[in-house]
Amino acid sequence: MRPIVKPRSTADAGCTHVARKNRRNDPDRLTLRKYVPTAGRHDDFREERRGP
Repeated sequence: MRPIVKPRSTADAGCTHVARKNRRNDPDRLTLRKYVPTAGRHDDFREERRGP
């Protein structure tokens, strides 16, 4: 019921986080605001599509 998703940074850092989401409460793509260590600032992380 709670799949593991890997949101990717919108900055060009190539950084990812690991998160769990509830499909019932968040059916759309997840957006989190997290710290990007390579950029040295906070940025948006958006859920990327998973391949088959």
